[in-house]
Amino acid sequence: MKTVPRMKTDEEAEAFLAQDLSDLDYSTFKPLPFEFKKKESTMTIRIPTALMDAVKAKAKEKDMPYARYVRMVLESALRA
Repeated sequence: MKTVPRMKTDEEAEAFLAQDLSDLDYSTFKPLPFEFKKKESTMTIRIPTALMDAVKAKAKEKDMPYARYVRMVLESALRA
């Protein structure tokens, strides 16, 4: 079974998608929300440096920008 390589450019992604993907291992796939809504509002808050460092570390674990991670956490908390 083939796994999906980490791609850094659109060209790499297009080349990957151009091949036969019938033997691709889909068990490693995870859902990823797409952000289509326009961001019209901003928020500025003061938090301790240690908390900001923890947020950035958690976002890096999930391979996303920390602002997107904060939005995801807020949306998740509001859905619960």
